[in-house]
Amino acid sequence: MADLPERISAELENIDGVLARIPSDKVLPDLSELELAGVAALVHSFYNGVENVLKQVLQSRGIALPTGESWHKELILIAAESGVLSEETSHGIRDYLAFRHFFTHAYAFDLDPERLEPLVAKLADVNGAFRRDLSRAVQSTD
Repeated sequence: MADLPERISAELENIDGVLARIPSDKVLPDLSELELAGVAALVHSFYNGVENVLKQVLQSRGIALPTGESWHKELILIAAESGVLSEETSHGIRDYLAFRHFFTHAYAFDLDPERLEPLVAKLADVNGAFRRDLSRAVQSTD
């Protein structure tokens, strides 16, 4: 099995691939329903990648992963409480957690470009903050 840095690197590469495929927030109103659903799936994939990384970092620290219905929310809280995420970054990521819940339970035709626009617009900033926090957290375990 690959070591933690290798596993994290693979996840970050996947996140980079997702981000490279997301169009500018400015074009969202002009997309078809099918294209908008594709963008929503990519935003959802970004959040899944973040969760995958957080689970690996927490497990490497011997921190038990949450279970139950609210485990996604608890994962973010535990990551912030354990110093893996800053409070500011965890707040930014929670917006994607909320979208993940919506996306999982909604129909594609319920997607609204105006609701997706702010998530796409701040994706690069949230990703940057996540990576800075992650770098700091992983270095502190070396």
